[in-house]
Amino acid sequence: MPAFAQQQDTVVPTGSEPYIIIKKVIVEGNKKTRPSIIQREVRIQPGDTIYYKDLANTLEAARKQVLNTSLFLAVNTNIRNWEGNQADFVVDVAERWYTIALPVFKLADRNFNVWWVDQKRSLNRVNLGVRGFQDNLTGRGDKLSMEVQVGYTQKVLLGYTLPYIDKKLRHGVGFLVSYSRSREINDSTNLNKQVFFRQDEFLREVSLFALTYSFRPAINARHQVWLSYNTESVADTIAKRNPSYLGDGRTKAKYLELLYRFNYIDADSWIYPLKGTSFQGEIAQAGFFGLADVKYTKLRVKATQYWQLQKKWYAAVGARVQARFPSDQPYFMMKGMGYNEDYLRGLEYYVVDGTNFAIAKTTLRYELLSFNVHLPLIPKKFRSVPFRIYGKAYADGGYSYNKFPGNSFLNERFLYTGGIGLDIVSFYDTCLRIEYSANQFGQKGLFLHTKIDM
Repeated sequence: MPAFAQQQDTVVPTGSEPYIIIKKVIVEGNKKTRPSIIQREVRIQPGDTIYYKDLANTLEAARKQVLNTSLFLAVNTNIRNWEGNQADFVVDVAERWYTIALPVFKLADRNFNVWWVDQKRSLNRVNLGVRGFQDNLTGRGDKLSMEVQVGYTQKVLLGYTLPYIDKKLRHGVGFLVSYSRSREINDSTNLNKQVFFRQDEFLREVSLFALTYSFRPAINARHQVWLSYNTESVADTIAKRNPSYLGDGRTKAKYLELLYRFNYIDADSWIYPLKGTSFQGEIAQAGFFGLADVKYTKLRVKATQYWQLQKKWYAAVGARVQARFPSDQPYFMMKGMGYNEDYLRGLEYYVVDGTNFAIAKTTLRYELLSFNVHLPLIPKKFRSVPFRIYGKAYADGGYSYNKFPGNSFLNERFLYTGGIGLDIVSFYDTCLRIEYSANQFGQKGLFLHTKIDM
């Protein structure tokens, strides 16, 4: 379904250097995706001039930018239909499989090693269910997601994002609704290890309703605003075991949170970057309009710089900092280092609770292998599965502050780790990390992760 970008005034260069003037931007291969969504990612417009010396880089930059939408398996860019020094800019795409239903087999613990070692591979700590995605629902890059989960945590989730609602493709909206409940709860921390309490009745219920707005004025930058209504309730037993869990011995907390987030990424890949810059900053305010069982102001910054040093050699340096005020917060708002993506490689078995923390990470990568595996008996465009394998060495450092550290031995001291490993990367945004890490206390181990760390 070819489409043509609107013609604009042609600007002819005055120098003698060879150049091309773009007549039209043509999109091919898109059976569902609207041409405007693809054209929005291409910096080239009709009437633009491309010098011969810049042509290869321009084609590759446009290809990667369209590929970064995660809507396509493959993207090719080319110049076609030459007429003197004028030609068409062509973007040829192979669309992904947009309707996906996957079984959920998810560990309840923070990472694989905690489940395997600390929790002794208990199947009682596994979540089972079904997760469904309808990507590119209307051909505008929108996404509908649903999840039903049983097991350790019972959960239902429904979300939808529409990245563009206007003709200029700048403004977007969305919503998210979720509810979960569980019979076990992490209600305290002892010596930097999570302490869990379990009984037959449900101990914890969490619900969320959020509305989102996004503004993307250019290619690399996006502004987002989230307004969410949050509730969390626990059994009386938990309030007695740890009165500070929800604060002041409460069994239920309700609060509104307003969050603003700014994302900037100018990298060769948004999924597994090797060259470029990534930045995310956010500020959140919780507790207003009478829904103020929890009150805080949160500031968070995450930034990473990526370089190609030589052929197949890559380096990355990143930092993330978070501060939450005031420092006197309920226990469930004290998740510092060790949770989600905020951990040091080599300290996966520990958590460092606190309202403020800073983490720095460095990684040196070398591309060991790059190949495709061809699968029979499936549609042709899905048959070739790409794999890239990187060897790496890394070092991390971090610091966390907690006004009430208790018996923590990791708070208010500089922590550092390092190690070597392998990253196995494929399409559909998958990555397997195999890492052998050591920390400053002489502890060593092999760690497995399925998410890209920086």
